Amino acid sequence: MTDQLLPAWSEPFVGARRDALRHLPPFGALDRGWAIGGSDGSGVTVAIIDSGVEGDHPAVGGKLVRSVKVELAANPDDDPVILDDDEALDVVGHGTACAGIIHAIAPGADLVSVRVLGPDNRGKGIVFAAGLDWAIDQGAGVMNLSLSSKSDALFGLFHDLADRAYFANALLVCAANNVPGNSYPSLFASVVSVAAHDLPDSAAWFYNPRPPVEFGAHGLDVDVAWRGGSRMTATGNSFAAPHIAGYAALIRAKHPEVTPFEVKVILAATATRPRA
Repeated sequence: MTDQLLPAWSEPFVGARRDALRHLPPFGALDRGWAIGGSDGSGVTVAIIDSGVEGDHPAVGGKLVRSVKVELAANPDDDPVILDDDEALDVVGHGTACAGIIHAIAPGADLVSVRVLGPDNRGKGIVFAAGLDWAIDQGAGVMNLSLSSKSDALFGLFHDLADRAYFANALLVCAANNVPGNSYPSLFASVVSVAAHDLPDSAAWFYNPRPPVEFGAHGLDVDVAWRGGSRMTATGNSFAAPHIAGYAALIRAKHPEVTPFEVKVILAATATRPRA
């Protein structure tokens, strides 16, 4: 009789099933040595959904393994199309900045570029969604989203994609909007939402127990790679998010069995302690 009250897909947490469950150490036992010590991100693929990534930029370290671009179909009723970008172009520099930050933290991780933004660093929400959908299908373990959609009409679509990523074992790391206002998918509970802090320390990240923005990372006056093999100093949540994406790649490489939820827990447990 009890079993009939359980959802059809559930099994009871009893006996051998319960005893076989994995348990992470308690928060007090977690430290960065356990979480990321000795890891360089090898074996993890990080998808960068952005303006493209300049594949031959020194800051990318030759780790760009695939580059695609997403374009609107000729027929507006058709879905956007995914095309290989053999030249590995960045039409702005923004995506290369994110890739360079991730590579500096997790130099062993493979990078995949999904270009959804145009030369004005803007794009259609439906193109962004199609790029995210494609990256989920490709099995990327971490996705850096230093962009967002403000369209309430696309709330449901991005919510479904965030859920699909979560259950596909893909961790979405999303930059919060730089100005107050709704932005998707950064507001969804299944993603890791990131804003900038003002410390000049790329290894410092803070946990905020009062979402929607959960983590703060280095994002003020960041030395970043840019298009044309150049570098520049940039500020914004866009450059905070890839710091967390890089550390998430280290965690997932060292502990390949952990789920997106567990990665978020580990990031929270090993966050920099605020000064008293």
